[in-house]
Amino acid sequence: MKTISFQSDILPLKNELYRMALRITMNAADAEDVVQETMMKVWNRRDQWNQIESIEAFCLTICRNVSLDKVRRMDNQTQSLDAAYDPKDQGVASNPEEQAIQSDRVRLVRQMINLLPEKQRSCMQLRDMEGKSYKDIATVLDITEEQVKVNIFRARQTIREKFKRFL
Repeated sequence: MKTISFQSDILPLKNELYRMALRITMNAADAEDVVQETMMKVWNRRDQWNQIESIEAFCLTICRNVSLDKVRRMDNQTQSLDAAYDPKDQGVASNPEEQAIQSDRVRLVRQMINLLPEKQRSCMQLRDMEGKSYKDIATVLDITEEQVKVNIFRARQTIREKFKRFL
């Protein structure tokens, strides 16, 4: 079994943890707090690191749970990710009108994603935005791979149906 180092194995995950926390808390300051708390919890369990199959899944699981706890405490489920949206990340549209339309569509889809049930939203974000495998998602969310696939299918179907109504 590989020896796990905080500096080389866990610290590089901070950006990924931040993105996950930001998607769940929908607040940059809260996401930073979540990452810090996650890192402390992981550090405090350092005696268990060598028994863990995937340190990344372990860290993501802790981050997800801390984020959900924070959301429940703060009751900020109605905010959106608009503050974190950067139109430059969406590719180059040929004119300002196309950029505005594209920006509005992305914002709409993000709002729809935010309204999904928590398990569907988490599965979809981990798969489509973080590129995680079904196995990794199942480990992070403590569900079966089949449940991951079902949640992703239902989430995509819901978003597709809602999006068609707005076009």
